[in-house]
Amino acid sequence: MFRRELLERQLWNHLMAKQFDGLKFKRLQAVGKYIVDFIFLEKEIIIELDSGQHAQLSEKQKDRERDIWLEAEGYTVLRFWDNEVLMNIRGELEVIRTYCQDHPPLSPLPSREGK
Repeated sequence: MFRRELLERQLWNHLMAKQFDGLKFKRLQAVGKYIVDFIFLEKEIIIELDSGQHAQLSEKQKDRERDIWLEAEGYTVLRFWDNEVLMNIRGELEVIRTYCQDHPPLSPLPSREGK
């Protein structure tokens, strides 16, 4: 668990305070009954950092149920193994950057004026 926290902190150091291409990420944010590792609210992109325990069948099932629920709510979930962040954080950041730039922005809610 300690290693995961360190890797989360390492990724967060790149994403926090709009220093990552000016994009505003939040960390450990509640979404429904779940707490997500990182979220880019503007485009509803969630980033999850998974440790080795997520390779176990029971954890895979829980993650899949969670992803299905989040996706039904309109979120896109990007999952990265913690060792990927450890060994290639620049590559993982590039995947995040590309996805955040290419993902279409959310449609604004219709105006309630005049109703």
